[in-house]
Amino acid sequence: MQKILVANRGEIALRVMRSAREMGIKTVAVYSAADRDALHVRYADEAVFIGEAPSSQSYLVGEKIIAACKTTGAEAIHPGYGFLSENAAFARQVREAGLTLIGPSPEAMEVMGNKLSAKAAALKYNIPMVPGTKEAITNVAEAAARATEVGYPILIKAAAGGGGKGMRIVEQAADFEEQMNLAVSEATSAFGDGSVFIERYVSSPKHIEIQVLGDSHGNIVHLFERDCSVQRRHQKVVEEAPSAILTPEIREAMGKCAVDVARSVNYTGAGTVEFIMDEQLNFYFLEMNTRLQVEHPVTELITGIDLVKEQINIARGEAISFKQEDLKIKGHAVELRVYAEDPAKGFLPDIGTLETYITPKGPGVRVDDGFEQGMEIPIYYDPMIAKLITYGNTRAEAIERMARAIDEYQITGIETTLPFGKFVMQHEAFKSGQFDTHFVQKYFIPDSLNTGTEDEALIAALIMERLLTTPQVKQTEATNIGTSNWVKNRQVMYFHYNSGN
Repeated sequence: MQKILVANRGEIALRVMRSAREMGIKTVAVYSAADRDALHVRYADEAVFIGEAPSSQSYLVGEKIIAACKTTGAEAIHPGYGFLSENAAFARQVREAGLTLIGPSPEAMEVMGNKLSAKAAALKYNIPMVPGTKEAITNVAEAAARATEVGYPILIKAAAGGGGKGMRIVEQAADFEEQMNLAVSEATSAFGDGSVFIERYVSSPKHIEIQVLGDSHGNIVHLFERDCSVQRRHQKVVEEAPSAILTPEIREAMGKCAVDVARSVNYTGAGTVEFIMDEQLNFYFLEMNTRLQVEHPVTELITGIDLVKEQINIARGEAISFKQEDLKIKGHAVELRVYAEDPAKGFLPDIGTLETYITPKGPGVRVDDGFEQGMEIPIYYDPMIAKLITYGNTRAEAIERMARAIDEYQITGIETTLPFGKFVMQHEAFKSGQFDTHFVQKYFIPDSLNTGTEDEALIAALIMERLLTTPQVKQTEATNIGTSNWVKNRQVMYFHYNSGN
């Protein structure tokens, strides 16, 4: 394997290309009209234009990806995450074209891409499941009867897809029909499949996932867990490894279950088995993501394993380079997804120009990004700008380092989730490890993000007043101070705060 095409964009494309370059493998970028000047395009050895900005005309068109491979002589495709990474039809297209997909087989994708077939596969190994239905339900009356059997509150979930779409919590029977119809409608719109199923609702859940690797020689290992419980709209924002609450016994049991889930479909490549955990630390199988996860860096930091290199080697037919007993957890890692979103306004996506973009540095700080100062945040794709990851010898050190890194991360021109990340790092519920997927609803107060800005703006205004009204200050000195970056930045902050933006 001498040349790989990366069928993605932004930070994950760069992430894959860097590991490939270290392995002496050439890379091909693909790009849309919106990404002509993107960093991944400049970094790759070659780049191929594949269409207009909307992903439906570029990154989601498998035929264009395969044609780019043929044009450049790339032998394999790394799909990253999102876009075509879990598309079984595309995986078959790749195989039929005589190319290698750096990922699992289309058959494994199909089984695990549907939550019901995934549950059926996992049940072969007696994996614990949340009480609920084992098949799709479309008849409302039948579904209501089954919901009563399961016991309220219940969760209606789309069988296909994820990301919280087609998901409804129902507290009482009187609300069931309306919520069922909404879930089916949303699932149909999002995934083209209105199939839903019912589970008992776990009221204070932890979202714990296990990283797995499998090869074509029958070896499957797990690389411990990640806690992904800090979420908004059922989508992750803060992740960490290892979990703050798992005992060694529970960790071992979850790891074995994750390996068995992967074994149920003869899994090859990197994948993630997701579990939900209740307040008594009982865990239940949720789903399997058949790709590299956004949050994979925290696993890399605590294990010392480059997951992308392992993916590539497995795709080349090699065995996993280590055994389960070789793995040990060392230290702690935390990741914040830096989204172009406004946490103070319900995490609404934001677009604009990165007028200032300066990343943090120093020991234990890693930034996976795909932007630089002056670039535009496009409207067409996921609003994630970067992943900010910190590592420490202890969980407390990793959290403190994250708070410091957030302070150093300078972004202006758009709103981001950086202030929310700082809020999380400073909150006692997070620091103690006693939090669940309802962290945002329980603790986050959007107005709290304005406190620091208001104080700094007030201090800046008082200093300016003193400087400009004190006779002893020479005019030249006042002018110089008045035009300094320090004062200008705080004047801008004062205006920004008071303008309500």
